[in-house]
Amino acid sequence: MQGLVTVFGGSGFVGTQVVRALAKRGLRIRVAVRRPGQGYKLRMLGDVGQIEVVQANIRAPETVARALAGAEACVNLVGVGYEAGRQKFQSVHAMGANNVAEVAAAVGITRMVQVSAIGADPESPSKYARTKAMGEAAVRQHLPSASIVRPSIVFGQGDGFFNMFAKLAASSPVLPLFGGGHTRFQPVFVGDVAAAVAACVIDPATEGRTYELGGPAVYSFRQLIELVCKETGRSPALLPLPFPLARLIGLAGDLVALSPFPPTLTSDRVELLRLDNVVAEGAPGLAELGVQPTALEPILPTYLYRYRRGGQYADLAATA
Repeated sequence: MQGLVTVFGGSGFVGTQVVRALAKRGLRIRVAVRRPGQGYKLRMLGDVGQIEVVQANIRAPETVARALAGAEACVNLVGVGYEAGRQKFQSVHAMGANNVAEVAAAVGITRMVQVSAIGADPESPSKYARTKAMGEAAVRQHLPSASIVRPSIVFGQGDGFFNMFAKLAASSPVLPLFGGGHTRFQPVFVGDVAAAVAACVIDPATEGRTYELGGPAVYSFRQLIELVCKETGRSPALLPLPFPLARLIGLAGDLVALSPFPPTLTSDRVELLRLDNVVAEGAPGLAELGVQPTALEPILPTYLYRYRRGGQYADLAATA
């Protein structure tokens, strides 16, 4: 296809790379975001006139309809990591995805990509994961031809995982290892996720399929924290923290979420940290989409250097 693709949530960490990937493939893109003023730089990711930015809120079906007018396909990347104000898991992950798919089906769009998450499960103890599963089910109900992609934790410049722990490593003498640090993760590069989404938009063979996206290696939580410490040149004590105690800290984070400041940990994130976040055995993934997975180790130094003493000049300062 060479038509218009509407991307909901295209101004975020992953969304920006998805817009770039679609633009490189010659598609016209309409980026639908709640605050268009924050997406002005997106136009520079393509040729003149190739990318437009419009206002839409997936909680409001009438704005979704305006954003989808004339489009041949759509991508829904909208998600929240914690609940604040009107941005609730239920209203964004479940009802929002339902609105996009329902309106898309009503206007005749058959190509949709729903970006979910590994661990999406209606029986999960995590509300985040439960509502992600509800969003998948709603999309499948209205558009059985939709493609669903489920990434593990996504890394790259601007990510919310490695940057958060790097900042903590640079400012705290102690880093917690939740549950002893045994939970497993399969980090996937943001550029690979974007390429996978673009492949789903373009390739009709992906219709109706679900893909789980993970990188080339699986790590324990402890191993990931040790990598962060290595790349930042920091050596905080790694303190095993039982999940019951982590839940208490998470409850305090729930209160922080009521303020203007983003919480480091919430009770729902604690539930997510209890569960392995790896590609299920036999699940189609990056390989089936023609994407070669990028390793974590060469990429982390390209953006975690800012947390070293001396920043990008840390090595020069050490030899001076």
